[in-house]
Amino acid sequence: MRADRATISSNAERRRIRFVNIVRTILGDIPREQFGVCYAHEHIIIDNNVATMRFPDFKLPSVANGIAELTQFYADGGRAMVDSMPCDSGRNVLKLADISEATKVHILCPTGLHLGKYYDDGHWSHHYSVDRLAELFIADIEVGIDRFDYSGPCVDRTSHRAGLIKIASGGVEITERNRRIFEAASIAHTQTGAPILTHVEEGRGAMEQVALLSSHGVDLSKVVLSHTDRQPDIEYHRDILQSGVRVEYDSGFRWKTTTNPTLDLVMELIGDFPNQIMLGMDAARSSYWKSYGGAPGLSFLLNEFSQMMQERGLNEKQWNNIFVTTPADTYTFKTT
Repeated sequence: MRADRATISSNAERRRIRFVNIVRTILGDIPREQFGVCYAHEHIIIDNNVATMRFPDFKLPSVANGIAELTQFYADGGRAMVDSMPCDSGRNVLKLADISEATKVHILCPTGLHLGKYYDDGHWSHHYSVDRLAELFIADIEVGIDRFDYSGPCVDRTSHRAGLIKIASGGVEITERNRRIFEAASIAHTQTGAPILTHVEEGRGAMEQVALLSSHGVDLSKVVLSHTDRQPDIEYHRDILQSGVRVEYDSGFRWKTTTNPTLDLVMELIGDFPNQIMLGMDAARSSYWKSYGGAPGLSFLLNEFSQMMQERGLNEKQWNNIFVTTPADTYTFKTT
């Protein structure tokens, strides 16, 4: 940890210049203007971990399948994806880098930690202090992501750096573990300028996350709350958006009802909050990927869902805000 701390300190003086209008992809920093059409919350690789042992359909280990799916995504106009597997939960930055190089799709890889249920009871995330967690997150962002994904006693940092911080809570009540992680993420955000992506379990607890991050001085314009459309109450979403955070809706292909509440939310809110709404698929199951033999495939938002929005009156500028402008603005590093 001392070497990491020294390297982080030596980089501090260069932050102001390096973080102006850049997005940190796993292949390097790019200007925000090059980011392009973006899915704001995805799962491209999920290697073996506790969650895949419990839920085998979560496993997405194949570079070849990732290349096949993202090649089609690129052909359909997609240019960027935000991966959302944080530390020691199936993250594999080397596989993500291979997929990005082969497909030309910009990929952001996170640091951070997921819910406790995705780790075993003795996992270090249950015991590390706020400062130690923050050190690990900052090292991923400033130095490089461990090729072993913090899964063992040895750390071998690659040249691929984290472009965001992923954290999660399990509902309205935020556990002591998750409070430590939120505080550590806030420290890492403040020191590095990295944006924060959160998991909102079943869409519940969004305002509690907002209050906690705000209390730690986080810039809410650099916070993305995921999955809130799973609670499609319009007033709930107005409250969330009025706080200044961004939201990422990803249930557009999941509804089995005659109506599509995600579509309804987008069309109801995009006029009042044109720069705060993004879309993703959160396609963390092989059964959702065409390359694994599933459906609807990762091009769904660019094809079927975009057509649905346009038929409801979404205009070109609004579409561009959802897929291009808002992701680029949100996932740039904040200058300090």
